[in-house]
Amino acid sequence: MVDPVLTRSCGTLGAAMADPSPPAGAPAAIEALSAITLTTTDMARAVRFYRALGFSLRSGGAGGEFTSFHAGASFLNLIAAPPSPAGGGWGRVIFRVADVDALYRRALTAGLTPETPPRDGPWGERYFHLRDPDGHELSFARPVTPG
Repeated sequence: MVDPVLTRSCGTLGAAMADPSPPAGAPAAIEALSAITLTTTDMARAVRFYRALGFSLRSGGAGGEFTSFHAGASFLNLIAAPPSPAGGGWGRVIFRVADVDALYRRALTAGLTPETPPRDGPWGERYFHLRDPDGHELSFARPVTPG
């Protein structure tokens, strides 16, 4: 059943988030998100940023053209690229974390500047936003336990 509050606050996307099952008769072809690959103009800076947030290195590193980090059962990849004249506006990567507030404190301790402090969204998640050194929008979230 689709949550009407979620649908009102987040529209069609909210409805899809509330009931992510495929339509009846449709094949369930998509099993999981394997990886997200972001471009970076400075691999060493990007690697320092993601390591400061606690991402563990899978392959590559500061001097590489391609770097991969573990992100739960998925991967966050970085690929070296020249600056893009188009800029940002591509969307947001949302990571599920165990403790939003602890990661926020970790980001502050590392000298990073989150765009928002942790807060509870009307769609049922506690979250905060942060941009990486290349301007990619990141969100770190956890479902809120109704209470």
